Amino acid sequence: MPPVLPILPDPRAAGLTRKVIGTDHTGAAAEISVVEERPLTIFLNSQEIVTAMTIGDYPDYLAVGFLRNQRMLRDDDVITAIDYEPEIETVVVRTERRTSYEEKVRKKTRTSGCAVGTVFGDMMEGIEGLTLPKAEVRTSWLYTLAKTINTLPSLYLEAGAIHGTVLCQEDKPLVYMEDVGRHNAVDKIAGFMFRQEVGGADKILYTTGRLTSEMVIKAAQMGIPVLVSRSGFTAWGVEIARQVGLTLIGRMRGQRFVCLAGEERLIRDAALSGEDEDRKHRRKGAEDD
Repeated sequence: MPPVLPILPDPRAAGLTRKVIGTDHTGAAAEISVVEERPLTIFLNSQEIVTAMTIGDYPDYLAVGFLRNQRMLRDDDVITAIDYEPEIETVVVRTERRTSYEEKVRKKTRTSGCAVGTVFGDMMEGIEGLTLPKAEVRTSWLYTLAKTINTLPSLYLEAGAIHGTVLCQEDKPLVYMEDVGRHNAVDKIAGFMFRQEVGGADKILYTTGRLTSEMVIKAAQMGIPVLVSRSGFTAWGVEIARQVGLTLIGRMRGQRFVCLAGEERLIRDAALSGEDEDRKHRRKGAEDD
């Protein structure tokens, strides 16, 4: 079993939310928690790479994961130091290898991510020839994970306006990261995996965000063969998942979901509840008619 962080950010931790007073629908005063967001500038050695809007926790994992998913950190790179300066909102990742990515940084592409995600122009090159392990996924695992994850204390339940990503093994959540952008949450998981030397071949990545091309590419680069979301899909995301052999499951609500890639690796081993059985039979009857 890989080492496990505290399973998610503490919604009561200082600096992640603040109390704001407004008025509700009746005109009465209302105090609610809102999520903080702040810039974080990421350097690789002496080169400034990007400034991301983030909630501010785990800046080291966010920086390393972003650089990994942009293929600026290689598998054999040795990180000699990670220097975080909260006063100037900067994190510097230092490596033994000398690096220079000026041309790559010039080829920035805005993504469909919340808080304006950023990738770089050669993002497809990282999955050329990539084939993920043919890992099975059981519906019993999915149902247990969804119930567990949705009831954990989280920043989402405290304040909303945030995305979560969870690294799972079978029906057990291992590491839960949240951020204002779903790409940041995934990058934090990627940074954790790289720093802690955790492999992805037997893992499931659960996300609250849309299953877009960038999300599928990041999961594939992390070596994770199963990507699950309670949100929907984009056509390009589905195409890439089928290309690399990733099992892609979305629109997951209760015991309902849609699998658009890797169906052959999905094992339906959990009995449906009465409500879902009735819906299944009604749909079957309509198809027979």
